[in-house]
Amino acid sequence: MEEFISDLTPGAEKPAIEMIGVNKWFGAYHALRDIDLTVEQGERIVICGPSGSGKSTLIRCINRLEAHQTGRIFVEGTELTADLRRIDEVRREVGMVFQHFNLFPHLTILENCTLAPIHVRKMEQAEAQALALHYLGKVQIPEQADKYPGQLSGGQQQRVAIARALCMNPKIMLFDEPTSSLDPEMVKEVLETIIALAKEGMTMLCVTHEMGFARQVADRVIFMDAGAIVEINRPEAFFANPRHERTRLFLGQILK
Repeated sequence: MEEFISDLTPGAEKPAIEMIGVNKWFGAYHALRDIDLTVEQGERIVICGPSGSGKSTLIRCINRLEAHQTGRIFVEGTELTADLRRIDEVRREVGMVFQHFNLFPHLTILENCTLAPIHVRKMEQAEAQALALHYLGKVQIPEQADKYPGQLSGGQQQRVAIARALCMNPKIMLFDEPTSSLDPEMVKEVLETIIALAKEGMTMLCVTHEMGFARQVADRVIFMDAGAIVEINRPEAFFANPRHERTRLFLGQILK
């Protein structure tokens, strides 16, 4: 497998995430191929590539929603193994927002947001509710706290999903195509919410095809194909002068 292209040198500070020689198979299908990736504290990474390139699998391995077969993954200095205690330790520090909102339809917005802090962080209910209202305010929907998910638009539900993840006070946020299931008019409001979070300096990895978002927010853009990292660069160089032919082909198609 060809070595990926990068112009960057990792910093000296302890990385937020480190993946070393990571491989993942689904049966005979080789989903991730020799992934080497270091994400520094506070870095904002956008991952793009064609369908089936391994983007979602990569970030799902970071919180052990998928188990890698070979290689090593460290999150905030903790190595992810089959040890459930280590998995729990990592998941407390990593929030994730999916393509679909995954809200509990029978719970109010406030209850959706307080469930994990109360049961996982062992937070008192009043404290959890205050925290939830704080983050619902950050995503600009505090007035929806007493409603049920079915009463909200898709964009509002995705902002609730972001607030719910933030209620666990994660050090790292993972976004798996957070706008792909939204109507076009709802995409902007969700991206603006993520942009506001990015400005606060949280470590973020976002799988998306929104290239305008990548230009605006990313410290680095990763292009994946066939389970491998093909190219990594800063947005200005990535878009203006992609070095790999496969990257140029992808950008030529998606930027039309």
